[in-house]
Amino acid sequence: MIAAQKIRAGINATALLSPRTGIGKYVFMLGREFLSSAEIDPSFFYAKHWSNALREESLPHVELIKACKKYIPCAYALSRIAMQARFSAGMRSRSLDIYHEPNYLAYRFNGPTVITVHDLSWIRHPETHPVDRIRAMNRYFPRSLERASAIITDCQFVRKELIEAFGAPPDRIFPVSLGVSPLFRPVSSERATPVLAESGLEFGKYFLSVGTIEPRKNLTTTLEAFSKLRPEIQKSHPLALVGMKGWLIGGIEAKIRPLLEKGVVKVLGYVPDQQMPALYSGATAFLFPSLYEGFGLPPLEAMACGTPVIVSDSSSIPEVVGDAGVLFDPRDVDGIAGAMTRALDDAAWRERLSGLGIERAAGFSWKRTADETIKVYRRVLST
Repeated sequence: MIAAQKIRAGINATALLSPRTGIGKYVFMLGREFLSSAEIDPSFFYAKHWSNALREESLPHVELIKACKKYIPCAYALSRIAMQARFSAGMRSRSLDIYHEPNYLAYRFNGPTVITVHDLSWIRHPETHPVDRIRAMNRYFPRSLERASAIITDCQFVRKELIEAFGAPPDRIFPVSLGVSPLFRPVSSERATPVLAESGLEFGKYFLSVGTIEPRKNLTTTLEAFSKLRPEIQKSHPLALVGMKGWLIGGIEAKIRPLLEKGVVKVLGYVPDQQMPALYSGATAFLFPSLYEGFGLPPLEAMACGTPVIVSDSSSIPEVVGDAGVLFDPRDVDGIAGAMTRALDDAAWRERLSGLGIERAAGFSWKRTADETIKVYRRVLST
């Protein structure tokens, strides 16, 4: 039997220039699986150049550079024009078979194009996005959809959203679940303690929330639910917040400030993946009442570490968590506070959720994500 020819795929990896969060993690893990695959020969585009190597570290000061761009008129449009020229030159010189845009907005390519659409949050919850981002998405996304030979979504939920909102052809949309790295697994108290000590945390004595600090993550509900716990509980079990600052955070920071001054909330900022298993494993429970998600990697990572998860029942989250977590209306402050109290008081309940979470998370892998993505490539190239 003759082996299938390797696919020469061009992948926009510009997201790896910033510290890895959702889309950056998707690009990195997919790229790593591709590099170890016998089926695909990937090339990565990094805004100014192409490379066969997968970038491990973000650019220094990239967040400062992004902040400065806010004051340059038409900065996004101008940067796209410049990057389109570099992108096209690299595509021609490398004779690539297919182009995968993992971040919604595809560049022009005279060949098969696959895009990944992670969510439609700028349409469903425009109040949680800055105006310039909504403007860019509304301008470029419809064109990206038109160019796409195939569309990958992270779940069935977003597939249905695309069909409903844009009339996208169902036969061109392929749900491919994200994965969880083997890095995320239960960590013992002995191994976790040195990592936790750096943030002033004790194993089993804090609540954890992970995600970019922005309105869509609904951190205000997390803070309100935590504030309903008795003062002595807040002191003995503080709330640890992991995530970079996003946009429209003035109101959120105002709610955090008094709790920070009391010492019952700890803002850890961005934390590298290598330290996250310890932080997940040491938490009494993980909180994620997001208003809208296209998948939701943090709950899956927390479950893989055996941490009980208290999450939103909205959008794609139930599809990911299944019956392995506690689901609440993301606005139900009292219900979430009650679940936090139970996590403190009911050891058997915590143990049951821990086991269910580990079992559920075992069904998600980045290898499967890559294999299913390659199937989409081959389907496109065979038509």
